[in-house]
Amino acid sequence: MSVAYNPQTKQFHLRAGKASYVMQLFRSGYLAHVYWGKAVRDVRGARAFPRLDRAFSPNPDPSDRTFSLDTLPQEYPAYGNTDFRSPAYQVQLENGSTVTDLRYKTHRIFKGKPKLDGLPATYVEHEQEAETLEMVLEDALIGLEVTLQYTAYEKWNVITRAARFENKGGERLKLLRALSMSVDFPTADYDWIHLPGAWGRERWIERLPLLTGVQAAESRRGASSHQQNPFIALAAKNADEHQGEVYGFSLVYSGNFLAQIEVDQFRTARVSMGINPFDFTWLLEPGESFQTPEVVMVYSDQGLNGMSQTYHELYRTRLARGAFRDRERPILINNWEATYFDFNEEKMMNIARTAAELGIELVVLDDGWFGERDDDRRSLGDWIVNRRKLPNGLDGLAKQVNELGLQFGLWIEPEMVSPNSELYRKHPDWCLHVPNRPRSEGRNQLVLDYSRQDVCDYMIETISNVLASAPITYVKWDMNRHMTEIGSAALPPERQRETSHRYMLGLYRVMDEITARFPHILFESCSGGGGRFDPGILYYMPQTWTSDNTDAVSRLKIQYGTSLVYPVSAMGAHVSAVPNHQVGRVTSLTMRGHVAMSGNFGYELDITKLTETEKQIIKEQVAFYKDVRRLVQFGTFYRLLSPFESNEAAWMFVSEDQSEALVAYFRVLAEANAPLSYLRLKGLDPNQDYEIEGLGVYGGDELMYAGVAVPHRLGDFISMMWRLKAVR
Repeated sequence: MSVAYNPQTKQFHLRAGKASYVMQLFRSGYLAHVYWGKAVRDVRGARAFPRLDRAFSPNPDPSDRTFSLDTLPQEYPAYGNTDFRSPAYQVQLENGSTVTDLRYKTHRIFKGKPKLDGLPATYVEHEQEAETLEMVLEDALIGLEVTLQYTAYEKWNVITRAARFENKGGERLKLLRALSMSVDFPTADYDWIHLPGAWGRERWIERLPLLTGVQAAESRRGASSHQQNPFIALAAKNADEHQGEVYGFSLVYSGNFLAQIEVDQFRTARVSMGINPFDFTWLLEPGESFQTPEVVMVYSDQGLNGMSQTYHELYRTRLARGAFRDRERPILINNWEATYFDFNEEKMMNIARTAAELGIELVVLDDGWFGERDDDRRSLGDWIVNRRKLPNGLDGLAKQVNELGLQFGLWIEPEMVSPNSELYRKHPDWCLHVPNRPRSEGRNQLVLDYSRQDVCDYMIETISNVLASAPITYVKWDMNRHMTEIGSAALPPERQRETSHRYMLGLYRVMDEITARFPHILFESCSGGGGRFDPGILYYMPQTWTSDNTDAVSRLKIQYGTSLVYPVSAMGAHVSAVPNHQVGRVTSLTMRGHVAMSGNFGYELDITKLTETEKQIIKEQVAFYKDVRRLVQFGTFYRLLSPFESNEAAWMFVSEDQSEALVAYFRVLAEANAPLSYLRLKGLDPNQDYEIEGLGVYGGDELMYAGVAVPHRLGDFISMMWRLKAVR
């Protein structure tokens, strides 16, 4: 049984994979956190929370100075009635006060996992895969009920959490803070890990010791953002890639978020995560409810790799959906860095004909095919084909591409509008804005107001008409600016601070509807590259353009950091021209290929201008990737050497039956008279022999425990890729 309740001890024990999560009802209905970690048979109080009289920690019960919420480990804490730490929620009453008091009311345990209203979330295919606990807490004075939702997966060390607020009273309530989860750890003896970055430098790994006070990762940009990612982890001091305890927290949401750790005066650590309270409120009329997004919590006693592999398998098979969830992804050529806005049908067909010769499978037409879109200063929102560039329309171009044996894909950016567009001139109130203030632009565009149903309805029909107009099998869905002047002409003053979350609900509705109408299309998300690489988007689109930075050396860190949470099947990776358009670096076509083949493979350069030698290399890359594609996209991924810690990087992919593997090794800069490098592999069968093409036959135990010597080569930017096959 995944969830059990003991009425004698009033303990709830959630068993998820090989982990235990334990809570207990304390005193008069307070829900306390007891334990989270490696699976235990039972919790009988060996590590019981000590009852002490702590100075300046007030007492709800004046007769008991040893009890204070300021020292009690809690599951969903409030502020104002003796707990001075950061609360999980805060509610304002009509009288202006913000003091609430949630106590246990009832609970329900059932098999399976319910959907979250209007929000993406992990799921089960059969109810036996998980059990769910719904814990109802109540503030009887004001009629507020909060249902804490816990799901324990049977197969994985995964607990998911969310909260639902219901106003069952007679007065209006205003949510000021509504996080999805909170966990109180008994010690702060951890490092915290997050994934900061910037455009072109997304998801770098940063590991820092916990310090007294508040440490946080957050976004106030209206998107999960390049600058932060909705993920943090706590790692034991001795934890590394392959051993030690790690606790992961990943928010299934694409908007403003907060992931916070507070270390208090007693060196306990409170981790909380959810919608960012900054610039957020939500009005709950009597009878109304509010659902928070889901947090996916992963426990690993096998280090960071163990945590990552759990996230990879869960997100690939129980978050991503649709026909492409388990299907191999095509090798594509995108024309953006080849032509930018300067293309026509003839140019696209030249690219397509060359792609067919090289074995590429999909041609993608990027920005510039619609309206008067000759640059980024106009026409976003005018989703009408530019007949000057494409005289035969999308349908005519796509059919010509299909005749070459290739699929046809298209770029769209349906969340934005150019001030210089027919759509904006007709509907200037359809963008995010506030009265009497200038409308700031980014990339010469504004953000459409997806909190409005009429805007969402219009975009659903408009984009559906485009996608139905031609044999399109791939869509790159872009979003190239963050939110400013966040307000809606359709909302009353008291609901203006709901706009950014209502936008996300509208976006999810639009994505859900469009992807459901076109299940044969592979949708790839993009936001200036990786600016919205989050679990919320993966629910609708199984892959994301990892970064606009296609430089092979930069991508070592970007893809390595992304793999901390996200599966390889979610990562778009392309070979581009040199000097690289983002950093100006020159790397070999071989290294660019090896880095890009470590994700969903493609090209983004003018292949019509390549030499015959370069075309032959690409032919060989394409043929090789087709042969190992399933292993890369769906195999078990291991990080071996971190580019954040040395001049080298390495990772590998292992098939489920351990019969084959693919190893990628990279060295950035050459070093004179350098020491030898040995690479210890992972995930192989120690009792099996493996042939490494070009190197020989070795035992799996030798390759993992002794390691394999990296061949010595001169020069900067060196890469190698070895394929291993079990010797039968």
